[in-house]
Amino acid sequence: MNSEHNQSAHTEKTPGRPADAPDPATETFVAHRNLLFTVAYEMLGSAADAEDVLQETWLRWAGVDLDVVRDRRAYLVRITTRQALSRLRTLGRRKESYVGTWLPEPLLTTPDVAEDVELAESVSMAMMLVMETLAPSERAVFVLREVFGLDYEEISEAVGRSRDAVRQIAHRARAHVAARRPRGTVSQDETRRALEAFRGAVETGDVQGLLDILAPDVVLLGDGGGIRQAVLRPVVGADKVARLLVAGLGRVSAPALRPAHVNAAPALVVHLEDELDTVMAVRIDDGAPPTPPSWNGWRRSDCSPSSPSPSPGSR
Repeated sequence: MNSEHNQSAHTEKTPGRPADAPDPATETFVAHRNLLFTVAYEMLGSAADAEDVLQETWLRWAGVDLDVVRDRRAYLVRITTRQALSRLRTLGRRKESYVGTWLPEPLLTTPDVAEDVELAESVSMAMMLVMETLAPSERAVFVLREVFGLDYEEISEAVGRSRDAVRQIAHRARAHVAARRPRGTVSQDETRRALEAFRGAVETGDVQGLLDILAPDVVLLGDGGGIRQAVLRPVVGADKVARLLVAGLGRVSAPALRPAHVNAAPALVVHLEDELDTVMAVRIDDGAPPTPPSWNGWRRSDCSPSSPSPSPGSR
């Protein structure tokens, strides 16, 4: 990305500013970068693709005449949304030929992200899985409206659809998500305690201990992205999942299985030879035995560390 060339071009357009001062385009982009990343990640379910979208957004933004831009934040969101929509359609074609279960790319987050309840739910692994079932336009409208509270006029400009069409898409997306979103999930502390019990049972090879922890109808999903070995089909049932976990992780030394925050929730990560190898995200339903339904590998060679966070005034 030739960002230095673009930045210097902007600097030349603004006489009277010190040569080492950031130009207005860079300042605006940096100020809204977290917002743009979160929009792209929630639309794509992939941190790597979200970063690519941000680079494409910057290249287009660097060439914009800022004097004619009325709302810079809205303009940036519009560029990001359109780039993400284009990439989302490409990902759709890739998913059609993908071998195994396609899961959202896990995102290492900081504990403070969970303090924003609405944001934490929107980037949770459970919600990201639900959003994978939306059509591209539905996903874009849902993210912009329900997560970031943009008005219909802004969304209309971002997705290139009429205001009435956007309202209809928003209604359809809300109904779709409401019918599938997880209900009665437990607190972060309860999740953490369940994970500690789960971790202890895995590390000691205690199959019965895992059976006591897992829900009878637990489902384990895996996605290695063609890079890591992973289960190709969902594994259903506590006995099968417990034995698979003990066989797969029983050889891992205790320090290698560590607590972490993934998609704004407590999770476990496995390090092998000082490299991140596996991410285990869980969903625990209130009133049911603790159940890790999702054992996530990831589509790329690393799990992207980031802290999605809307910029001030974006909600």
